[in-house]
Formats: sequence, C-alpha cells, structure tokens
Amino acid sequence: MEIECLSVLVIFLCFGLVNGQNYNVLDFDATGDGQTDDSNAFVKTWNAACGGGGDISILLIPAGRTFLIQPIVFNGPCRSSNTKVELEGIIVAPSNKEAWSNPNSRMWIKFSAVLGLVIVGSGTINGRGSSFWEVRLYYFLQSLHISKCDNLIISGITSIDSPKNHISIAACTNVAVSNIRLFAPEDSPNTDGIDISRSTNVNIFDSTIQTGDDCIAINTGNTNINITRINCGPGHGISVGSLGVNGGNAAVSDVQVTQCTFNQTMNGARIKTWPGGQGYARNISFENITLINAKNPIIIDQQYIDKGRVYSAEKSAVAISNIKFIDFRGTTSKKNAIKIDCSATTRCKDVLMNGINITMADGKQPKVDCKNVDGKSEDTILTHDCFENI
Repeated sequence: MEIECLSVLVIFLCFGLVNGQNYNVLDFDATGDGQTDDSNAFVKTWNAACGGGGDISILLIPAGRTFLIQPIVFNGPCRSSNTKVELEGIIVAPSNKEAWSNPNSRMWIKFSAVLGLVIVGSGTINGRGSSFWEVRLYYFLQSLHISKCDNLIISGITSIDSPKNHISIAACTNVAVSNIRLFAPEDSPNTDGIDISRSTNVNIFDSTIQTGDDCIAINTGNTNINITRINCGPGHGISVGSLGVNGGNAAVSDVQVTQCTFNQTMNGARIKTWPGGQGYARNISFENITLINAKNPIIIDQQYIDKGRVYSAEKSAVAISNIKFIDFRGTTSKKNAIKIDCSATTRCKDVLMNGINITMADGKQPKVDCKNVDGKSEDTILTHDCFENI
C-alpha cells in the first residue's frame, strides 16, 4: 500500500499536477552565470521555501542558467507537507579541488530531515570531479547526499562527473527514484551511481547509470529494496556490499533486482562481504538479467578484501542465504564468468541458479568456480560442479 501511494504521489508531483508556492533562486539574488558563487542565494531561497506553508513549496532552479555553488546543506524539517526542488537549469561545482571553500567536506549538496522531499526536472548536476580523480581524493565529496528524508522522490535529473558517488540515500523510508541519468568516465575511481544505506522501501527504476564503480551499491541496514529496468554500464554492476568490514555487523534483506541490463560492465550481480564480519545478507534475488559482454556476470564473494588491505584467516563471516540468480542471458568476456567463493566456516546457503544462459563471444561455454556453497540448479551443464541438481 505504501509503494502504491508513493507511485501516485510521483505522478502528481513530477508532472506538476499539484499547485504550490514557487521560490525562484533568481528572485533571491542568484546570478546564474556559472562563475559567480550563488551559494548564499540558494540558502536564502531554501529558507523561504522550507519556511513556507501549504501543501507544497517549490524551489525553482530555472532553465537556461548555470549556477555555481559551494558545499551546501539544506536542512529540514520544513513547514509544508512536501518540498519540491525543480531542477531545470545546471548546477556546477567549483572548477577544481583548490577552489572548494571547504576542502574537508565529504558532501557537496546535502538534504537532511526533509519529509516529502521531491527532486525533479530535466536539469543537470555537474560535480567536476576530474581534479579529485587525478590525485585519488575519491573519499571526498559525494555529489548529492540525502539523509533522513522519508517519502523521497527523485526523477528526471542528470548527474555527471561526481568526485565520488553521485547519489547517496541514507536512513530514508519510502523512496522512489526514476528516469535519472548518472554519468562518469569508466576509469573514474569510486564514482558509484547510487549508494543506499540504512533505508527501507526503496524503489529505483527506469534509469541509466554509466560510471567508474558500482551502478548501485546496497550497503548495510537496508530492507525491501526494489531495482527494476536499470541500464548499467560501464561500471561495476549492482552490488550488495561490501558488508562486515572491520568485523562489523551487517543486515541486508529482501532485495529484488529485475529486468536490468549489464553492458560492458566489470561485474553484473554481486554480493561481497569481508572476512571476520557478522550479521546477514538474505532473501536477495537477481532475475531476468541481460548481459552484453559483462566480465563477471555472477559473483558471491564472502571473503572480499579491498585493495591495500590485509586480513588473516577469520573465524566468522557475514551469513549469506536464500539467494536467487534466475534467467540470466547474454554474453561474457571472461572464461571464469561465475564465481561463488564462500567461507568454510560460514557456508553460503540456499543459493538457487536457474535459467543461466551465458556464452562467451566465441560461443563457448564459460566456467563456474564455486567453493563452500549449498544450493540447487536446473542448469546441469553450467552449474553441476556447484550444486546437487533439482
């Protein structure tokens, strides 16, 4: 019922079927020439819109203008039932890392504690991240960070060249993200498309993501995540994790990824957890997936270790169970295309692989590498080394 109501709200708010009070940033002294710092004008506009009453307040960023802003936080709660940011123009970050007012900031544009936040429009957010990538300062500056914003809607916008991940959604309930486009070069480090953490009832659909890292990353604390009709690639696929770093307790459940395409991606469907972690990742399904020369179409890595880290043998692992890979079709560029590497101490359980129709570009059958996994499959040729057949 909550998802149905949110879908109706998407239609009304995204297509302007709800009237509200407009607050144009140009009316609050924004210049919009792409060179003048318009941060103060955006803050003044936000304060007016957030402080306005009624059913909906609309902060308008008009078309035909380019607005330069420094790191900025838009705080709630707001007085109106819904606060809409209508992005039709272009927002740009400072031209390089030296020009940032706060070089230690981890976020460029942040929304916090805004109930009923709506971010829509045909405009663009340009993070100008190349100067960060060059010196590997990718731990800075998420382009758009949204936290504690229940009943969140994001639709239509484009984000390019984020210094780090394009969109972060944290501690939100009831989220709809649709028809967005996220772009960064294939070799740009850590430019995840969408990162999700500590959130519930998140629906992401009908979008294109081409980045240098995960198209979508599902981190700990998430439940009921639905991802549908995403065109992913280049990038690192759609990942659950990484989970359990530094012995942390992970909790991810009820994730559905359906009707997605992985085009020239490094990975496809991936679950990755650190050795020594605790907690669980369960009830996760990837179904009806199209592969176009994807390097690693299916991965479960229960012993994931990031570059530059060293781990000794651990006695615990994040428990992975009730995982489904169903109806994968297309091509891979790697001979060892499917890897399920689980811990001897905490085996992966109830893994189902059916309808896996993956070939290499030359038509040959790829190989499957499995370790410490309990599961079933109808595909006796491809997966007979992993499971007992149904």
